[in-house]
Amino acid sequence: MADNTPYRPAPYQPAPAYKQAASYEEPAQYQFEWNVQDDYAQLNFGQNEQRNDYATTGSYNVALPDGRIQTVTYTVADAYSGYVADVTYSGEARYEAAPAYKPAPYKPAPYQPAPYKAAPAYKPAPYNN
Repeated sequence: MADNTPYRPAPYQPAPAYKQAASYEEPAQYQFEWNVQDDYAQLNFGQNEQRNDYATTGSYNVALPDGRIQTVTYTVADAYSGYVADVTYSGEARYEAAPAYKPAPYKPAPYQPAPYKAAPAYKPAPYNN
């Protein structure tokens, strides 16, 4: 059974105005640092950063697989200058030679013939005239 009631949309109500929290109106100011050093697992990495409004400075370091330490020092002077990074490496790269490749001697799989299976006997189809 059809409902013959005319469609009436709800009256328009604008969304509530967005209000930013008071803490976001203040310029950002923070400072942090963390480091991880584990000689057993050969881990060495960390980061530090300071920010006062848009002026940001910091650095991070990581131990590379070749034994060197990569340090990235970065700055952001203001909202328009962008990210400026300086990358340095300390230590000397050490590479271990991979063992010489020796292919395994060729050894073919043993031959095993498939068991003999006779083809089915031919039976002509019946001829109907």
